[in-house]
Amino acid sequence: MFGQDGAPVVSFEFFPPKTDEGVDALYQTVDALRGCRPSFVSVTYGAGGSTRDRTLDLVGRIKRELGIETMAHLTCVGSTRAQIREILKRFVDAGIENVLALRGDPPQGQVAFQAVEGGFAHADELVRFIRDEGFPLCVGAACYPEKHVEAGNPAVDLANLVTKVESGVEFLITQLFFDNAEYFAFVRRARGVGIDVPIVPGLMPVTNVAQVHRFTSMCGARIPQELYRRLEIVKDDASAVVATGVTWTTQQCNELLDLGVPGLHFYTLNKSSATLAVHAALGL
Repeated sequence: MFGQDGAPVVSFEFFPPKTDEGVDALYQTVDALRGCRPSFVSVTYGAGGSTRDRTLDLVGRIKRELGIETMAHLTCVGSTRAQIREILKRFVDAGIENVLALRGDPPQGQVAFQAVEGGFAHADELVRFIRDEGFPLCVGAACYPEKHVEAGNPAVDLANLVTKVESGVEFLITQLFFDNAEYFAFVRRARGVGIDVPIVPGLMPVTNVAQVHRFTSMCGARIPQELYRRLEIVKDDASAVVATGVTWTTQQCNELLDLGVPGLHFYTLNKSSATLAVHAALGL
């Protein structure tokens, strides 16, 4: 997938809705993005693994009916080894070839993550299980340019990432960030400790000021002062917020592409307009 023809891999991420009507609406969003010729689209697992079946149904349907390569997210949350083995079998039976292996967030109401009896406590254990079981899957994982919120410091976070990659990860996708300097500094640190797999930047055009503040507080990403200033000026004008977010992300992408990133991964929040605007501006 990466480096096969020298072109950057472009991918879009969606989350599975909770209703059938929402699924139909999301399917139309994915269809609208088909003209961008994405290398793949991914579908998240939902909080606490609550939308597992919808994730499986969606990735299968998108690949089967729209002809777009898909990647399913898989977390450790609430599942034993035996249950995860069955989920992986269902992925393979559905023709899914790519999985993003994650620990996952604690279920609602829990402060700290706790593995179920017979389950996994960390993503590296999940990755190693997929490899040891011999599933024919391309396995990706997450990484955090500004460190995982639960990591004591960047050095600890990077050491954990080394373990995860050594378990059998083939590529990494970053948590969202708004300052390219954070990404490039992180890549240098990762290369310095021997991580040589592709590290794909994860990007999210801002479309809602309150929402981006909520997301960044949860994931530990920093809003640069200049972006914060621009958003404050237009925060009461919804269309101007979107335009500001599209402009900022487009500038990020242009610099990232100029400096040779292996791809661009867009967190779409199940909406196509902002991502389409960025993609069109880039002329990919």
